[in-house]
Amino acid sequence: MSDVKKFFKDAAIQVGSGGSAGFVEVCIMHPLDVVKTRLQLQAHFQASSPNHYTGIVDCLSKMRQHEGIFAFWKGILPPILAETPKRAVKFVSFEQYKRFFLFGSPTPTPLTFSLAGVFAGLTEAFFVNPFEVVKISMQADKTHMRELPSTWVTTKKIISNEGFGFRGLYKGISATVARNMVFNGIYFGFYHSLKGKLSHVKDPTVETLGKLALGFTSGVLGSCFNIPFDVAKSRIQGPQPVKGVIKYRTTASTIMIVYREEGWRALYKGLLPKVMRLGPGGAIMLVVYEHVHSFLTQTFND
Repeated sequence: MSDVKKFFKDAAIQVGSGGSAGFVEVCIMHPLDVVKTRLQLQAHFQASSPNHYTGIVDCLSKMRQHEGIFAFWKGILPPILAETPKRAVKFVSFEQYKRFFLFGSPTPTPLTFSLAGVFAGLTEAFFVNPFEVVKISMQADKTHMRELPSTWVTTKKIISNEGFGFRGLYKGISATVARNMVFNGIYFGFYHSLKGKLSHVKDPTVETLGKLALGFTSGVLGSCFNIPFDVAKSRIQGPQPVKGVIKYRTTASTIMIVYREEGWRALYKGLLPKVMRLGPGGAIMLVVYEHVHSFLTQTFND
């Protein structure tokens, strides 16, 4: 098989595997992403609001009461539409970047996996940012699901009012880049560096459980380190505190404003639902990816 044919075959397998993994993870874990966004968007001076949330359970309860049960899946269409190409970008670019960071080693090293993950995150961020802007806008809307504008209407409104650039679909791009680079560097670096330790395990069930544990830990570590950038991204992409006045502009200035006005703990708002989502979600995604990848590889080779 020529190198070109092999590349496209591998890319097709990665697209199918990544898309399947992303779709399963989003459908299961999206409610926690909505909760994370709601907690990140509220500032301390909004504590007197009847819609202020004191935590995960309170947020879920008030959303269920005021917005309906399906509000837990607000903004799910953008990530679903983005997942297949997003995971394709993530996994295909990760595999390609690995070749650039071998530094003379015959096999990938932990540094190889981490740097490939960092640059895969950079590549992924530019693709996913417009979907993130639409998703955050819909997740921040506290109207009942029956009154919530559709994804298409929300997208048209953003484009009409703010355009495609750094004030529109690409606002918050620097925060998205920083968030994804940090997360993917840790996520891929930790998981792939330690996955080889499971190669001697003969029991498939034990091996799968081991991979789930590694995926869970990778997701948790990545979430803990990138959360300040995620908070900044939500503030920049979400509704501003005062209508018509842009308070949160750049990543660095937003982090400083949040730190100065609300304290360092505010930079970790939404960490628990984020960990609850990306811990299990990261585990689900990697294991589903590897199982589908194995199935497709076998199918293509038969």
